[in-house]
Amino acid sequence: MIRTILRVTGIGLVALAVVVAVLYQFFGLRFVMDGGGTPYPRFLRTNEGQAERIERHREAQRAAAPPVEVAEPAAAAVSAVPPSPTEPAAIAKPVAAIPAGSAPYWTDFRGPNRDGDYREVPVLADWPAAGLTPLWKQPVGGGYASFVVARGRAFTIEQRGAQEVVAAYDVPTGRELWTNSWAADFRESMGGDGPRATPTWSDGKVYALGATGELRALDDASGKVIWRTNILSDSDARNLDWGMAAAPLVVDDTVIVLPGGSEGRSIVGYDRATGKRAWSALGDKQAYCSPMLVTLKGVRQLLVVSATRMMGVVPGTGKVLWEYPFPTYNGINAAQPLVIGDNRVFLSASYGAGSAMIELSGGGDQFSVREVWRNNRMKNRFSGSVLRDGVIFGLDEGILAAIDAGSGELKWKGGRYGYGQVVLAGNNLIVLTEDGDLALVRANPNRHEEVARFRVLEGKTWNVPAISGGYLLVRNLAEMAAFDLRVAK
Repeated sequence: MIRTILRVTGIGLVALAVVVAVLYQFFGLRFVMDGGGTPYPRFLRTNEGQAERIERHREAQRAAAPPVEVAEPAAAAVSAVPPSPTEPAAIAKPVAAIPAGSAPYWTDFRGPNRDGDYREVPVLADWPAAGLTPLWKQPVGGGYASFVVARGRAFTIEQRGAQEVVAAYDVPTGRELWTNSWAADFRESMGGDGPRATPTWSDGKVYALGATGELRALDDASGKVIWRTNILSDSDARNLDWGMAAAPLVVDDTVIVLPGGSEGRSIVGYDRATGKRAWSALGDKQAYCSPMLVTLKGVRQLLVVSATRMMGVVPGTGKVLWEYPFPTYNGINAAQPLVIGDNRVFLSASYGAGSAMIELSGGGDQFSVREVWRNNRMKNRFSGSVLRDGVIFGLDEGILAAIDAGSGELKWKGGRYGYGQVVLAGNNLIVLTEDGDLALVRANPNRHEEVARFRVLEGKTWNVPAISGGYLLVRNLAEMAAFDLRVAK
């Protein structure tokens, strides 16, 4: 009897193994990790297959190429039933153009201050529970970069086959305007493949950094290369386990990047016109946070979070003004800090770190640091928090939470969104969940209050939403979409 059971069990296991092998080989079955490190099955396209899908879509898009008509923004952008575009359709319909002369706004990672706070034109504050209708939805290459937006164009970086591709899209229609690509294929079994760092726009140029260190300055109208370098090779630096992820930062006449080289090449500033190295400093192993230009105690400085510390650095020289030790498991600091007032900074991480509020005193080149509070009430893994009226809202290991910025006290915790991303728009939080849902949540200091939640993207979604001129842009490893959230006048 036991032998029979064992024989039947063995046959069943062999049959299961054969089925899994067939699904793996011919149908794209893979086990991928969510943000918490838990594996789950998913049918995925290969990089090459996704690149072919994109090319088919773009060919159809170019063939259709409808003219863009100017129309007044209207509440018609709201629909009770989201559409499900088919391939290679999902070609954009003529919609309202971005007003001529609009000043560039969302030109940096997480917005103009890199703090995830949208403060431009008003946007819709009430969404129907069934969701919004996208202006367009279409395939995109892999990777975790977000969009930056300027002059009616959205820029991002993608993995298409064995190439990293910087692409420009017309915001209202989704039409691909140009691409610039190079051979690079970053693969990582836990986090996933593709480029991580969001490009930066400044004065008609797009500065894009690939996962393996390729840095390019491109003309925003044509995609033409102005200059290029590889920041890892140039600084004799080793790539991070999860690839280069820090968005370039334009400061005065330089582009600041974080290659993490030793012997004075951890932070590097390149001349933004020529690409020549203008200065470099320190020897920290870097992490996955993007540098920020901030003013603390009246002193303009770079805010940099490395693998082991947060620090204020003098632009142009790299001199350290102050530092606060913040080590994590394996040096994984990935969530952006928040500047609060004139002299406080909030920093959070998972991996055993929790969160802390520090306060600076002094000034000039003589700062001192005091820890105001530290706890585990907010553990941002790779999603930065946002600040509204003295309350910090963010994803605490995938659950939305609110804490008092002054005391660190937990005000509420509720709503499971996975390891997605959060941005602030007025009195509302726009949450893009790890599974591709889009949610509108009130930035209520007293309770969790979800207004609407609906599916917009399929598959793992870790990319930060972008908002510019009232247009909301979202993407993940395979799809991207745009919504018109402008308030009708």
